[in-house]
Amino acid sequence: MESLNAPFSRRDFGDDFLWGVTIAAFQNEGAHDKDGRGKSIWDVFTQRKGKIKDGSHARVATDFYNRYFQDLLLAKIMGFSVFRFSISWPRILPKGSGQVNSAGLAFYHRLIDACLEIGLTPYITLYHWDLPHAMETRGGWCHRGVVYAFEEYVRICVREYGDKVKHWIVLNEPFGFTSLGYMLGVHAPGKFGLSYFLPAVHHVVLAQAAGARVIREEVKDAVIGTTFSCSHIIPYTQNERDLLAARKADALFNRMFLEPALGMGYPVHDMPMLKRIERRYALWRDWDRMAFDFDFIGIQHYFPLVVRYNAFMPVVGVSEVKPRYRKVPVTALGWEISAGGMYAVLKQFAAYRGVKRIIVTEGGAAFTDQPEDGRIKDTARIQYFQDYLGAVLQAKREGVPVDGYFAWTLTDNFEWAEGYRARFGLVYVDFETQRRTIKDSGYWFKTFLNEEG
Repeated sequence: MESLNAPFSRRDFGDDFLWGVTIAAFQNEGAHDKDGRGKSIWDVFTQRKGKIKDGSHARVATDFYNRYFQDLLLAKIMGFSVFRFSISWPRILPKGSGQVNSAGLAFYHRLIDACLEIGLTPYITLYHWDLPHAMETRGGWCHRGVVYAFEEYVRICVREYGDKVKHWIVLNEPFGFTSLGYMLGVHAPGKFGLSYFLPAVHHVVLAQAAGARVIREEVKDAVIGTTFSCSHIIPYTQNERDLLAARKADALFNRMFLEPALGMGYPVHDMPMLKRIERRYALWRDWDRMAFDFDFIGIQHYFPLVVRYNAFMPVVGVSEVKPRYRKVPVTALGWEISAGGMYAVLKQFAAYRGVKRIIVTEGGAAFTDQPEDGRIKDTARIQYFQDYLGAVLQAKREGVPVDGYFAWTLTDNFEWAEGYRARFGLVYVDFETQRRTIKDSGYWFKTFLNEEG
């Protein structure tokens, strides 16, 4: 592991390596009721008392809808060449399907044109968690009709922007929004239990491939990917029960959406619970509709998971051994910092024959950032990026086909159920005034990305 911390420069990654920064529509845009945008499940969820830890909402967020050009310039100043953003489904289709909102289409034209004008390559994510509320009233991801609505939405987007945008990401972290939103109820839409989770998983798997096929049909020379949250799974002990628990957790956290996309089906051997999808929610023709030959796979690794067998945990029989009990370094959210975990998941995903290219489509950490004499000295975040980029470089040198790293995130923003208390940005935002201040980590990237040797 010592080699992960060896000195390196931007040049070590190669001239073709992609350096990007990432945002998401709901977390940044604001303008929640402007120019015909419909409600999303998160607009409704944030109104429920106690669901957002600081009691906030994203009706204004970082006001990216009005300040996008300023923010793009900040990304350019820091030396990034790729700008990854998501399209708000309810801004395009306020009711989820049917009538198209021309003002919503126009906004993303302005945003794309601004990216191209200043030399940022746009990478568009088609779904980053903001399902139209109108779709949720019809069952949301639990209802098979959402797959066809998603196809319609994707076709509208790629026909509208495909002559200018060639890089597309279908979904952002499907395990994240299905488990947190349809199993645990801590994210929108706040559903709880397997009866919601399992059909949502299956319909997301179908939509992942269906959306990709639409892009392939509509956009010449498209480069198509999708992104997965993933954690290096570590058994707490080497006893048989903990090793079995680790295999179950790996199937659930890392393999449940990837392997169907690769034509392997669900990992039912290690996670028998998934057999219920086959028995209750899948149609016979679905098995031919789950796979797609993606041009790249996006990896988003924030922390490893140490797990152990727990007979009292229903269905899965697995529980996490929290970082606070193991006395390991953590972020402000209590997430374990482990560059070795980054290295491990890159090696794991690269071992699949169907994974041709990998991009780290999100990477970053939340720390307690406080302005000091007009400056944000986030040295912990700088160290985080140095360590994790070192892990990426080591994997790349060992043959992992990783050819990009996109930092999460450009500016501090609305961080889902955490509200505004979790700051991930390279740029500090005063949410009272919307004033932006580049943090020391942003200046570190500026130096790193512009150095010659």
